This record gives sequence, C-alpha cells and structure tokens, in this order.
Amino acid sequence: MTQPVPTLKLFGQPAQRGRWFLIPLGMLILLCLGTVYSWSIFRAPLAAELGLSTTASLLPYALALVFYALLMPITGAYLPRLGSRRLTVVGGLVVAAGYLGASMANSGLMLALCYGVIAGMGVGITYGIPMAVVAAWFPDRKGLAVGTTIIGFGLSPLITAPLANALMQATSVRTALQILGIAFGLIIILCAQGMRFPPTDWAQMLPQTHRSTGAAHYPPSLLRSRSFYALWSCYALGTFIGLSSIGISGAVAQEVIGLSPAVAAASVSFFALFNGLSRPLMGWLSDRWPPRYVGMAMFTCVLAASLIMTTATLGDVAPFLVAFALLWFCLGGWLAIAPTLTLRFFKPADYAKNYGVVFTAYGVGALLGTLVSGQVRDRLGSYSALFYLLAALAILGIVLAATFLKPEPQTSTGVE
Repeated sequence: MTQPVPTLKLFGQPAQRGRWFLIPLGMLILLCLGTVYSWSIFRAPLAAELGLSTTASLLPYALALVFYALLMPITGAYLPRLGSRRLTVVGGLVVAAGYLGASMANSGLMLALCYGVIAGMGVGITYGIPMAVVAAWFPDRKGLAVGTTIIGFGLSPLITAPLANALMQATSVRTALQILGIAFGLIIILCAQGMRFPPTDWAQMLPQTHRSTGAAHYPPSLLRSRSFYALWSCYALGTFIGLSSIGISGAVAQEVIGLSPAVAAASVSFFALFNGLSRPLMGWLSDRWPPRYVGMAMFTCVLAASLIMTTATLGDVAPFLVAFALLWFCLGGWLAIAPTLTLRFFKPADYAKNYGVVFTAYGVGALLGTLVSGQVRDRLGSYSALFYLLAALAILGIVLAATFLKPEPQTSTGVE
C-alpha cells in the first residue's frame, strides 16, 4: 500500500515541504568547498614565505582542480554502497586535513600535496553528494533544485575570499588556513547529518500533479550512448571556455582595458554574481527547453562575448564588462546544465555514478583551458588572440549541440 506523503517526515515537516531544507544545507556544504577557488588569496603570502616561483605557487590550485575532477566518478560509484551521510563526513574530514596540512607546509611540494591533492580529493568526494540527494528528492523540479543548490559553489569566492583575507590580516596566512580548515570540517560534518536519500518509491508518493512525466526507458549503458558523448563534449568545451576566461579576467582588465588593480578586482566580484545566478536559471530552463536549444544558447553567448573582445581596446570598459559577464554566466550555466541533462538523459537512480563520469569533462576543460590561455599569453604577448580561439570553439559547440545534444530515441519525452 502506498504510504501517504504526510506520514513521511523530513526535518520535522511533511517530506514534500521538508525537502526544501536540503537545498540550503547543500548550498552551505558547497560554499565551504568552493573556497578552493580562492587560492589566489593564499598564494602570494605563501609563495613569498616559501620562496616559490609563479608556476610552483599555482601548482596547488591546478592539482586541486585535477583531483576534484578525478574523485567525482569514484565517489559516485561508491555512494550507493557507503551512503550519503558517511561519505559527506569523510569528505569534510579530508578537506579539513588538506587545509590543516597546508597551514604547516614547509615546502612547495608539501603545500601542493596538502592543498592540491588532499583538499582537492576532499572537494571531489563531497561535491556531488548534495546534488545527488537534492535531485532524488526533487524528481519534479530537478533542474531548478540542483541549479539552486550549486549556487553555493559559484558564489563561494564572494563570501569566503573576503573572510579568508580578513583572517589573514588579523592573524597570518597559516592561522587563517587552520581556522578555515576546522570550520569547514565542522560545518560539512554537521550538514552531513541531513544528507539522506528518499525512499525508492518517493516519486510515486508525490501528488500526481507534481510527478515527473519523463520517459521510463533509458540507454542501458552510459558509455555506449551517443547522448553521453555529446553532453561530455559540450561540457568540456563549456568549461574550457569558462575556466580559461575566469583565469584571465583580472589580467585582461588591467592589460587590455587599462583598469586599475582595485577596479579589476571589483569587476571579478561583479562577474562572480553572473556565474552564481546563471545556475538556477539554466537548471530551470534545462528542465523545460529542448537540450540542444539550451546548449546552442550558451555557445551563442560565448560567441557574442568573444567577438566583442576581439575588438576591445584600451578604455573599452562597458564592452569588457558585458563580454566577461556573459563568459562567467556561461560557465555557471554549464555547471547546472550538465547535471540536469545527466538526470534527463540517463537513469536517475544511477545519477551519482553517471554524473561522476560526465564530470571528467570539467577536469579536461579546466586543465586544457588553463594551459592554453597561459601559452597564448606567453607566446603571443597578449590575451587578445585567445578570443579568436574561443569564438571558433563556440561555433564548434553550436554545431555539436544542434546536431547531437538530445536524448537517445528510446528516451525521448517528446521534447527534442
């Protein structure tokens, strides 16, 4: 006999209402994890203290992104067996260990190991769990729910970077790392207590008007599905473009547009708002629009932004702000589109495992985007040439999305 929804409780409320508390819990976890993007706050003082070169001082951040991406598919595979709460606690402890280890590092190698490998692994272990839990509780609003949850990761630098800087000013960079490591570990462990999946028949327990109307048949194998390779390729292109743009925003502001360092820093905070706010919007649209239209819209924005920047010169502040707001918006958009389409294209019960594999596209895009943007600057002496490459990649993305980014024929919901 089907259990009535009101008898299932979550956070002391009927589950249909209580499930909304999972979103701010997930946002808080991801807010802690997103501090990995604030490495630039710690980099300069640690580099000066340890005598590190620019390349060596960037290694912890690069390794953090790589291990973050590597641990996602591993965690996804073990999540059903180990459970969401237990894995979230483990991830929180690993993140804390990475920050505490970094605070005691006496060499560049130890710093890279602690902040890059250990903290990066902690982020990778924990990152996908809140989204998997939220997606399971919201089969009727999965795009909006997941997109809203990951706002925490996108907006984290806006909150945690000033906090880290204030702690460093009041104490020292090492003490700041210790305080943040302990605080993040405790917050994640506490939030983990609410991270649990719904019963397997939860979707049927929802009122008829709130149930998902998606197809019941999905490709038997992720890696044999054309939709997977289309999504992976578009996601890799989107993250390549987005992360290479994010990495050079401040430098372009100063070198190409001629802004002061203070104004350049303020512009980056402005762009971060677009990166965060695009996530719930594009998650919501990914539930409602045909997938290929969502992908084409994102790459069209990139094309427009890149063309604007190919003609930008000293003093073109407004075009610069518009272009980079679009570029940051698109990166945030893909971080909501990819998990939503993973839920839409493939079996929702396997979401954690499937999205872990899809997320490897982020790691590839992050690594190649960072390397290529640096090589363009080193070889050509300016970032301006990079925007011609981004425009070409945007055109490629439009073609890929228009042609291939759609469900397999047997999974079609009538919206293609």
